[in-house]
This record gives sequence, structure tokens and C-alpha cells, in this order.
Amino acid sequence: MLRMAAASLAGTAIEFYDFFVYGTAAALVLGPLFFPTFSPLAGTLAAFGTFGVGFVARPLGSMLFGHIGDRRGRRPVLVVSLLLTAASTVAVGCVPTYGSIGVTAPLLLLVLRFLQGLGLGGEWGGAVLLTAEHAPAGRRALWSSFPQIGPAIGFLLANGVMLALSATLSDAQFAQWGWRVPFWAAGALALAGLWLRSSLTESPRFLEIEDHARVPLAEVVRHHWRLVLLTAGALAVGYAVFYAVTTWSLAYGTERLGVSRTVMLTCIMAAVVVKGALTPVMALLGDRYGRRPLCLAGCTAIAVWMFPMVALLATAEPLLMFLGFLGALAAFITMFAVIAAYLPELYEPRVRCTGAAVGYNLGGVLGGALTPIVATALAEHSGRVPWGVGAYLTGIALLSLGCFALLPETRPVPVAVVEPA
Repeated sequence: MLRMAAASLAGTAIEFYDFFVYGTAAALVLGPLFFPTFSPLAGTLAAFGTFGVGFVARPLGSMLFGHIGDRRGRRPVLVVSLLLTAASTVAVGCVPTYGSIGVTAPLLLLVLRFLQGLGLGGEWGGAVLLTAEHAPAGRRALWSSFPQIGPAIGFLLANGVMLALSATLSDAQFAQWGWRVPFWAAGALALAGLWLRSSLTESPRFLEIEDHARVPLAEVVRHHWRLVLLTAGALAVGYAVFYAVTTWSLAYGTERLGVSRTVMLTCIMAAVVVKGALTPVMALLGDRYGRRPLCLAGCTAIAVWMFPMVALLATAEPLLMFLGFLGALAAFITMFAVIAAYLPELYEPRVRCTGAAVGYNLGGVLGGALTPIVATALAEHSGRVPWGVGAYLTGIALLSLGCFALLPETRPVPVAVVEPA
């Protein structure tokens, strides 16, 4: 189990590195480089628009790779999705800017971002199911939380490289070639991920299935459409909060508040470190007290914390910004630490890869794709404190809270041991 969980964590970290490095670049440099004819605000919105395309592609990737996972096994999904995401990420680092090839440059960004999202849409389902279906029932949330630590590590890798380059290069050097280096590094990371995953065995639960679904997506739509919509709505708040902290606030802090890139990245990364450390702790609580109670508690905490978070961000004081981010991400991981066990348990095994992945990634469209764009537009018409952003995030939290309230508990009930007479 440890080898399985470590390989899933490493691969997920690499794929999310690819996805996150684009978000950081969109917040810092892609606007002026690829949309120079736009105003600074419009350029940022356009860059976040290309960022959002990746989320739109993720449900399509989950349908494609979910079909493979339910028909051919979870293991093949991990290899193909990793290769696709890595290749498109390296290619982003090679795209000439608008000044070199004109409108073709942002169009290429859109295509490559779409391919990134397609690959990542398949990654989560394969990695989580392979771990969850190997894990013992009483510790399923704990072992399944390892792939959930991957996004935190991927984010730290992506932003650590960006932070190092930002701190050592001049603004001109960073804009000219420095921002490309993290994208090129994705190729080396992908090779390491493929090596780690080469020794993984197929899920025993998949091998037990005798009657595989012929068209898994059709079965999910026909028999589980309500469950898919509820899980998508429930997970929307997690994506919204995470990308509000890691993407929108980075752009807002550097452009509106005048905080340096280094300070903003350091505050966000410090909060993500704590979030990663809390993941297995919250997963253990999910194994003990249930998945649904943790999700309800996390949603409630998010709803309560969003107004204080934007107020702390508006101070532009590093310690206060860090505390705002920390509270938001701690509430976020309270629910997302158990999601990797919760979603697979909600779906029957023969369509589990498709159902869980589609629900998970549709939540990304609802919460992740739009949040940086909507938050940027709302903040532009706010005063010093972007209260509109706080209201938007609180509204999504209440929506997700209602969806979780309609979902059942799935934690396996321990089997009582009867002592012999």
C-alpha cells in the first residue's frame, strides 16, 4: 500500500505541477506577453480565460479516460494521461509570444491548455481509484488521501520554481525567457513519474468485475445523473476557494495592492504547505467519523471564513494575508481530504472510474474555471476590500453545503466480531 500510495502521489503531483504552473504564469506574465493590445485588466481576464479552458477540458478527459478505466483498467489511464499532460506543458514553454507570431500565439495557448486539461481529467480518476480499490476498508480515506496531497506538492513545485526565477532574474529576463523554464521542466518530471508508475499493479476490484459496462458514460448518464450533478455542485466550492487563493489573489496582490511577486508567492506557498500536512490528519478523521460530516464541516467553515479572508488580503500585510489563506485552505482540505474515498464509494464499481471522475471534474468547471475571471471582475468594481469576491465565494459554499446535505454517508460499517460461546 505504501508503494502504491507513493507512486500515485508522485504522479498526481507531477500532473498538477503541469496544471498549476500555467495558472501562476497566467497571473504573472501571460497577459502582457500574449494579449499586449488589451488593457492590463482585459489582458489579465484574457489570460485567465485561457486558464479556464483547461477546466472545461477536464470533464471531457474524465469521459475519455473514464471509459478506458472502466473497460480496460485503472492502470493504463495513469500512463497515457501523464504523457499527454506533460507533452502539452512542455509545448506551452515553446510557444512564441504575440510579438513574434501575432494572434496565432494565444490560439496555440488555448489548444495546449485544452490538452493539459484533457490529460488531468483522466489522471485524478485513475490515481485515486487505483489507491482506493487496493486500500483496506477501515483505512480507505487515509490511503486515498495520498493522491490528494499531490496537488499541494505540485503547486509548491510550480510556484517554488517561479519564486526562485522571480527572485533571481530581472523583470525583463523573467518576461523574456524565465517564465518558460518551469514548463520545460515538466518533461523531466514526467519521465520520473513514468518510472515510478511502471511497477503498479491493476486494481483488484476492477479484476473482480465480470460484466464490464459497454458504454460507461451512457450508464452514468442514465442511472446516476442526479448523483453526478450533486457531486459536481458539492465539489464546486473546493475548486473556487483553492483557485481564489492560489491564482486570483496572486494577480490581485501584485497588480492592485502593489505587493511583490516574491511576497505573494511566499504567503500562498506557506499556506499550501500547512494544507498538505493537514491532509492525512483530516483523512483519519474521515475514517473514524465518516466522509459526509467532514464535508459538511469544511463547507460551513468556508462560508464563515470568506469575508475575513478578503479583508485580511486587502491589508497587504504578509502575516495577515498568510492567516487569511491558511484559514481558507484548512477549511478546504477538511472536505477534500476525504473526497478521494467518498466519490468512489458513491458509484458502483463497473462505472466508478467514469462517474467519480466526471463528477469531480464538473465541479472544477463550476468552481475553478470561472472563479479567477469572476473574482477579477468583481474586485475591479470594489473598493480597497473586495467584498464582492467574499460574497461570491460564500454563495458557492452555501450551494455546495446544500448538495452535500443531499448525499448519503458511505463510510464502511465495521463488522462486529461474535465471540464463540
